Amino acid sequence: MLIVKAVLLTFGAEPRVIYDGALRIQGSHITEVSTTQDLKIKYPGESEIDAAGRVVMPGFICAHTHYYGLFSRGMALGGAPPEDFPQILERLWWRLDKALQPQDVKYSALYCLVDAIRNGTTTLIDHHASPYAIPGSLDVIAEAVVEAGVRSSLCYEVSDRDGPERMRQGLEENARFIRRARNENGLLAGTFGLHASLTLSDDTLALAVEMARQLDVGFHVHVAEAAVDVRDSLDRYGVRVVERLASRAILGPRTIAAHCVHTNDHEWELLRETGTRVIHNPRSNMNNAVGAADVPAMLSTGIQVGLGNDGFSNNMFSEIKTAYLLHKHVKGDPRVLGADQVLEMAVRNNARTAALFYNEPLAELSPGASADIIMLDYYPPTPLSIANLPWHLVFGMDGSQVSTTIVAGRVLMHERELKTLDEQQIAAKAREAAEHMWERI
Repeated sequence: MLIVKAVLLTFGAEPRVIYDGALRIQGSHITEVSTTQDLKIKYPGESEIDAAGRVVMPGFICAHTHYYGLFSRGMALGGAPPEDFPQILERLWWRLDKALQPQDVKYSALYCLVDAIRNGTTTLIDHHASPYAIPGSLDVIAEAVVEAGVRSSLCYEVSDRDGPERMRQGLEENARFIRRARNENGLLAGTFGLHASLTLSDDTLALAVEMARQLDVGFHVHVAEAAVDVRDSLDRYGVRVVERLASRAILGPRTIAAHCVHTNDHEWELLRETGTRVIHNPRSNMNNAVGAADVPAMLSTGIQVGLGNDGFSNNMFSEIKTAYLLHKHVKGDPRVLGADQVLEMAVRNNARTAALFYNEPLAELSPGASADIIMLDYYPPTPLSIANLPWHLVFGMDGSQVSTTIVAGRVLMHERELKTLDEQQIAAKAREAAEHMWERI
């Protein structure tokens, strides 16, 4: 198949903007990137998607999300609103995840995947928790992922907060699914999930490290999201969160550390030395009022900071805009964290994190890269070049403009018509499941 008459934004090691550009997809990969005239001459009669002057670019990667969080949308907690992050955990998330059953897990994932396809997010790294429905829960999510046709790495959130038996079930669910995903060698992948330092004992961390060592994988863990995580680590272990996780062999180049809001320069050095991948989630951090991670400082230290959404909508354009604005506001300096740096986080750094799970190049339009491609109804109203592309993306482009989404050469949406999922049916099923779950809560 050819995509022709596009404004191609290739990204990758040698990014280009190609007007009247074209690319060829064979199977699941891109084989050629050139001009419309060149490829139409070389491949006469090939089936085509006519971009008609639209922007065509790689699909986005979300490096930290929670599909199961969907059912919090519109849920009334009752009583006084939570005053701080510990109360948010206790009154919202730890009540919600205990109430999840397999049907809820399935439809929360499916609806999030509809949202991802509609907003041009083609790869998602999920972090799941359902402590009263652990065994097989990652298979339920995997079934939704396969049906949708997106790319997703899954893990289960191991924690001590629901007792030793559920902790062990979480360990086993991670190990089982990692083996399954490795054998399937497709769009699915697995890693080892952990909740956070404040809900994990040294004994549990030791068990997880030994299992992950045998499986040859890293971890996906929340790190110093709120000050309570730091206080707990100092009170119980005499060290800060990053220091504790480093000393317990949790950190490393295959580990994803989500948030890292309450970290200092010594901890940044540990994150850099270990090669740990930090994922910034600005909308969630603002919503939970936990503070703003010092992303500019971490980037200057040499840490590869990526971008996630922590369960917010899968419109990564919105996450990019929020990251761009937040740090200027916090620092009181319009020079802080330019659009080029934010785009580096969202595209190149997220692609490096996704490379932990997938062998083919992602987040670029180049020969040999996976054909994960989106098309936007964005017709640049001013000159668009590599030099100013980040500012076009921040100020002009949005997920609502995505009209076509392709993953591994398969068209999942074209002209805003979903090809693999029935949005109305999924929404109706999700709504019914959510109502029952709210009653249980």
